[in-house]
Amino acid sequence: MENGVPYFEAYRKGKLVIVPALGHLYTVAAKKKGGMQLPILDYEWVPRYEVERGARRAKIWLQVISKLAGDADAFIDACDYDIEGSIIGYCILKYACGGKENEAKRMRYSTLTEEELEKSYDSLMSHLDFSFIEAGLARHEIDWLYGINLSRALTTAAKNSGNRYAMLSTGRVQGPTLKFLALRERNIACFVPTPYWTLKAKVSIDGVALEVEHEKKVFEVKAEVEEASGRCKVESGRISRVESNQFRQMPPVPFDLGSLQAEAYRFLRIAPLRTSTVAQKLYLDALISYPRTSSQKLPPQIGYPRILQDLAENPQYSHLALELLAKPELKPNEGKGTDSAHPAIYPTGKQPKKPFAGPERNIYDLVVRRFLAAFGDAALRRTVRVFLDIGGEKFSLSGTQTLEKGWLKFYGPLGVLSENPLPRVEEGDEVLVKKILLCDEFTKSPSRYNPSSMLRKMEHENIGTKATRAGILQTLYERKYVRDEKIAVSDLGFEVTDVLRKYCPSITSVEFTRQLEEKMSLIQEGKECKSVVIADAVNVLKPVIASLRENQKIVGERLSGAVQRSTLEERVVGACPTCHSGRLIIIYSKRTGKRFVGCTNYFGHTCKTAFPLPQRGYVKPSRKPCSRCGWMTVQVWLKGKPSWNLCLNPQCVKGSTAKK
Repeated sequence: MENGVPYFEAYRKGKLVIVPALGHLYTVAAKKKGGMQLPILDYEWVPRYEVERGARRAKIWLQVISKLAGDADAFIDACDYDIEGSIIGYCILKYACGGKENEAKRMRYSTLTEEELEKSYDSLMSHLDFSFIEAGLARHEIDWLYGINLSRALTTAAKNSGNRYAMLSTGRVQGPTLKFLALRERNIACFVPTPYWTLKAKVSIDGVALEVEHEKKVFEVKAEVEEASGRCKVESGRISRVESNQFRQMPPVPFDLGSLQAEAYRFLRIAPLRTSTVAQKLYLDALISYPRTSSQKLPPQIGYPRILQDLAENPQYSHLALELLAKPELKPNEGKGTDSAHPAIYPTGKQPKKPFAGPERNIYDLVVRRFLAAFGDAALRRTVRVFLDIGGEKFSLSGTQTLEKGWLKFYGPLGVLSENPLPRVEEGDEVLVKKILLCDEFTKSPSRYNPSSMLRKMEHENIGTKATRAGILQTLYERKYVRDEKIAVSDLGFEVTDVLRKYCPSITSVEFTRQLEEKMSLIQEGKECKSVVIADAVNVLKPVIASLRENQKIVGERLSGAVQRSTLEERVVGACPTCHSGRLIIIYSKRTGKRFVGCTNYFGHTCKTAFPLPQRGYVKPSRKPCSRCGWMTVQVWLKGKPSWNLCLNPQCVKGSTAKK
C-alpha cells in the first residue's frame, strides 16, 4: 500500500503489479473554466478531482498509478469487460501511464472466479477493445454536452427570474423519460369514467359454489343488461359445452439485467437501482456473473455441470441441483436477448464466505433459482372452460390446474401460479342458480408507472442502456420531478416537460434519442464514426440552446414559479382539521429555529392550529393516514434508525400534543 492506495504484487511468468482503478478516475469537463457562455462545446477528458469536490481521493490514486507505471514494461487492462470498464482502463493507460493505450493487452472475463481469471490471463487479447471504447467515449461526451448545456440553461433561467437557486437538469434520455411519465399523468387527470354494466350469476355445481360470467362481458346499455338479467331469473341452468386443453408452460429464460430488476421489484419490492447495486456486489464477491448484460443466453462454455455440482454443496439448493445433474442432457431455455460481451446472469456456484444481509441474500437466491429453473422441464397445465345456458343467456367460467410442476419446483416460492381447478362436469349437467348479479361499473383510468414498468417502457423504446436506465429514473426523483412508488409527476416535472416540449421539442423526442442510441451501437460495431455522431448531435443541440436563451425570461418565470410551488408541496401534510380552508405544512420558525406543523392560515392570523415535531432527524409528509385513527402522519428518520410514521392526532397513541 502506498499513500492509502492498495496494490498487489504477484508472480506468474514474471512479476505482476495489480492496482484497483476506483471506478472512473477521468471525466469530461469544459476547457474554459468559469463564466462560460452557452453553448459550451469545447471539452476535454480530465482527472475527476479537478472538477468534482468529492473526488479528492482520485488525485492520490492517479499519482500512485503513474509512479508504478514508470517501472512497468508491459500493461494489461483487466477492468470489467464492458463499455464503462473499457473507458476506465483506456483513460488510465492514456493519461496516467504515459500513452500506453495502444500497446496494452486486454483481459476478457464474465466472472471473478479464480479459474476464469487465470484462463483470461493466459489468453490475453492482443489490444484494447477499441470499438467499445469509441462507443463509450461518444456516449459520455454526448451526454455531457447535452447535460451541461441544457441543465445550465434551465437552472440559470430559473435563478435569474426568481433569485432562488434550484438544481434543474435534463438530457437526451432524461427528457423523453419524464415526457412518458407526464403524458401518463395527464391521461389519468383527464380521464372521464364512463358507466357500464356486467352480468354474473352465482351457481352451484355438484355442491360447489361458483361464480359465472355472461359471455358479453360488458353491457353499455342498461336496458339491455336488465332484460338479460330478467331472463336469467330461473331456478336452474344447463351446461352446454365443456372445453379442456392441456398445454406446456416453458421455463423462464435466464436473467439479463432488465429482467432481474423487474423480477426483484415484482417479488421482493427492491428498487431497480438497488438491485443493480446489490448484483454488482455479488459479482465482486465472485458469486454471480457480470450483471450488466443484455444477454438471455447461457453458452455451454460456462460449465453447467460444474456450477450445479458446486451449488449442490449448498444445503438450500442441493436436492434441486442433484435432480438436474441426473438429467441425460442439460439444456437451458434461452431467450432472444444477446450481448457480445457477456452471457446471461448466472451463479458461479461458489459458496458465500460470510452470511448474507437481506437484499443480498434475496437477490442471490433469485439468480440461483432462475438459473436452475431455466434447465427444468416444461410445466404441464390444464385449462377447463365450462359454458352454461341460464334462461337462454350464455355464461362461462374457466379453471386452471397444474398437472406436472416441472420448472416451477426449482423457482421455489417465486414459481407459485394461480390454481383454480373446477369440479368434474359434463355436457348436459344441471346447475342450480343461487343468485343473479347485475353490477354497475365504471371504466378505470390508466395506472401509473412504477419503477419496474418504467424501465420496461424505456427498454421497449430503446432509450438509455441497461446500465443507465435505473440511474436516470433515480435522477428524476432527486430533482423532485417525480415522487412516490407509483410514480406521480410533480408540478415542477410538468413545467420542465412543457418548457422543453415548447421551446426544444427534440430533447423530449423519443425518435431522436432512439436514433442516437442506434448510432452509438453502430460505433461499437465499427460501422459508424464517433466524430460524425458527435457532430450530428451538436448540430441538434445548438438551435435548442439558442431557443432557450431567446426565451430565457418566460422560461425562467415558469420554472421559478414551479420550483417555489414544488418546495411548498414537499412540506404539505394535508388539510387543516380545524379551519378546513387551510393546509397543514411543515414550518421552520426564524425566531426559535424550531420546526412544527402549522396551518397556512396561521400567517393570516385566522387559524392557530399547530403540532410539534421532533427537532432531530429528517421529517417529511408521509401522505399516508395513521393506521390507528386515520389522521395525517409525517415520516421521521433518525440517524442509524429505521424511519417511522408519526401521527399528528393528539389523542392517538402515535400522536403528539396539539397547540391551538
